[in-house]
Amino acid sequence: MSLKYFGTDGVRGRVGVHPITADWILRLGRAAGIVLAGNDKRGVVIGKDTRVSGYMFESALEAGLAAAGANVLLLGPMPTPAVAYLTRTLYACAGIVISASHNPYEDNGIKFFSADGEKLPDAVEQAIEDELEQPFVTVGSEKMGKANRVDDAAGRYIEFCKGTMPFGTLLSGIRVALDCANGSTYKVAPAVLRELGAKVHVIGNTPDGMNINDGCGSTQPAALQQHVTRCGADLGIALDGDGDRVVFADSEGKLVDGDELLYIIARYRKAQGTLTGGVVGTVMTNFGLEMALADLDIPFVRTPVGDRHIHRALVERGWTLGGEASGHLLSLDRTSTGDGIVSALQVLEIMARSGKSLEELRSGMQKFPQIMINVPVSPSAREQFSDSKPINQALREVEAELNGKGRVILRPSGTEPLIRVTLEGSDSTQVERLANQLAATVRAELGS
Repeated sequence: MSLKYFGTDGVRGRVGVHPITADWILRLGRAAGIVLAGNDKRGVVIGKDTRVSGYMFESALEAGLAAAGANVLLLGPMPTPAVAYLTRTLYACAGIVISASHNPYEDNGIKFFSADGEKLPDAVEQAIEDELEQPFVTVGSEKMGKANRVDDAAGRYIEFCKGTMPFGTLLSGIRVALDCANGSTYKVAPAVLRELGAKVHVIGNTPDGMNINDGCGSTQPAALQQHVTRCGADLGIALDGDGDRVVFADSEGKLVDGDELLYIIARYRKAQGTLTGGVVGTVMTNFGLEMALADLDIPFVRTPVGDRHIHRALVERGWTLGGEASGHLLSLDRTSTGDGIVSALQVLEIMARSGKSLEELRSGMQKFPQIMINVPVSPSAREQFSDSKPINQALREVEAELNGKGRVILRPSGTEPLIRVTLEGSDSTQVERLANQLAATVRAELGS
């Protein structure tokens, strides 16, 4: 199955450049209404992050869905996982998020959820793309969809997040530095933590439509690391622009990424007898996590990059816990999709119940030195790298020098025109040298 528009996480790109244009999103709205709603009048939920272009695309989607005869429930700015949750609890027939996640404000995208609050299967995405090729026909006025705003959306989601904590677990006395990335969690995340008793010091909570992910959030955590030490917090939490990723910083400002958070949660659950099966990571998961889990006799498997692959592997095995170093964690016993706030609460719950600091909880896992270099390429070249003889020769030379004492991953980004060059090994100097060597070859052959 070859999808033309859908990537690893919906449709994404630069605003104003096909297909991320108002007229195309209008057509996408109609196509989605035909495929996902049909004659179902329960409604399609729409949420968005804080990008200025969200207003335009929200209106375009609303018009397209109405033209298909689908009713619309507008949430306003709301984290991606909140849209998944509200799609289920409002008994909607589908959910749509207008967001480019951790990308800069110049980008935007459209992500879909099924009625169950889960990512769409490839076959359904293909059906939407097929419908996009059909003429734009508006239903009769008597069948046209209507739009309503859900005024209590934020309150519903806040209560859900708090409800994922065991009853009676409070965060009293814990001082949290919080970075909301000037994104969709800027209101709900501080409210959740404060209502659970934490003392919260917030940055990245003044969105202006253009400062989302700008020098802040989980992809640029330096602001959080400085904020932790500046306000004397016990730990720091950084979310990304749409709220599905989270990374931490300890009391000294040292970064704690998704791999380490997975280790903390898995080890605690193993000790409590509540871990179902094992843990799912990706090809990018640090080898140190795999080794640490093996020491705990916890099974571990890898998938291709992307939460949908992790989700599929978890469901197939009947497991519940998985994620990526980026902080996109899945706990299927808590919610149906990656949720930065819910993931953060699991770590805070462990701190509160164990009485241990984040520094103590992360001990036991030793990360291997890992470096990733993003090489910008043209969209067409991104798909050609595997056929390049010079790149393949350089790759073989790197693997030969590592001699089984490290890993090299060369792959195209699923959301951006980049080739990601990643190396991992026990010798940090060697890892850095070989990564730069391979990246230079990719840049010479395919660089934009």
